[in-house]
Amino acid sequence: MRYEVYQLARKYALSFCQLFLECPLECCLQRNRLRSHPLPDQTICLMARKIEMPDLKKNAWEQNSLILKSFDCASEDNEQIISLLATALENPVKQNEENTEQKEADRAICAASAVHQADQACRRIISQTMKDAKDKNVLPSEMKSLAEELNKLKVEFLENLRQGSNLETQICIQSPYSDPTTSVTSSFQHEATAVVNKYILR
Repeated sequence: MRYEVYQLARKYALSFCQLFLECPLECCLQRNRLRSHPLPDQTICLMARKIEMPDLKKNAWEQNSLILKSFDCASEDNEQIISLLATALENPVKQNEENTEQKEADRAICAASAVHQADQACRRIISQTMKDAKDKNVLPSEMKSLAEELNKLKVEFLENLRQGSNLETQICIQSPYSDPTTSVTSSFQHEATAVVNKYILR
């Protein structure tokens, strides 16, 4: 949502800045419990997992940001906030400077979508592979370790896709016209089959 606000600022050539209050989860839970109508703890925990701190190295549009500890306010904080606002007012966002940032944001959205699709596909493959293993009389005592191996393999594949590491390069070389998600899924299917075969052939 912060990026959407930044886009509005850019569209109308307005100033933009961010003040991010960093607060430990336990402190958030304690404060929430003191409210007249507290939210369930699980809601606060979910919000804590989802909220993203400004990343000044990754996102050029977040350069005009200030991160403060919300549980340890000091008088110097007021000066920093005033300085942040003054800098923002003196440097409104230019309408034409967003091209590369927009492309980066679009790429991030596409990457997240690809990882999500690959995750769903890998889960289906694991489910089918476990069913095949059961049908081929893999011992119940070994089914747990098989599931753990397959899940560990899935985590590695998704992390490689998320990082865009050597796996992506390898996929592009092997099949330059294929969808990365499909290629990752196909590669995972191959590896999963190899894993389950170890158990079947014991």
